[in-house]
Amino acid sequence: MGGMWEEFKKFALKGNVVDLAVAVIIGAAFGKIVESVVGDLFMPIIGAVLGGLDFTNYFLPLSKSVTATSLVEAKKQGAVLAYGSFLTIVINFAIIAAILFVAVKAITRLRAKEAAKPEAPKAPTEEVKLLTEIRDALVKR
Repeated sequence: MGGMWEEFKKFALKGNVVDLAVAVIIGAAFGKIVESVVGDLFMPIIGAVLGGLDFTNYFLPLSKSVTATSLVEAKKQGAVLAYGSFLTIVINFAIIAAILFVAVKAITRLRAKEAAKPEAPKAPTEEVKLLTEIRDALVKR
């Protein structure tokens, strides 16, 4: 059991695993922000342009028993095709994909600039210093 615990600690504390965990948590929070931007800012504007309705209440009744005008009530009455919710999710995806595209492009550009920078010459090792001293001593003779 002790060996397995040590193995697990090595795995869990690897840089990649910790980085991935942080990325997932930040991604979840970022998703909520984008969802709010779409749901609270973009969709009301798009809905106003397209007739003043909120997309989330766009649905097609699939049953004759559905008479409600709001999606929540319609779902209680029977089967509905909630295409407004689907449109909202598609717009969320498009916005997230666009933001990630821009972010990855910027990161790629930064990495390319870093790679293009000339490396500073490294300090000579102790062996090289010693050999240089020996060479200089031999030249003086």
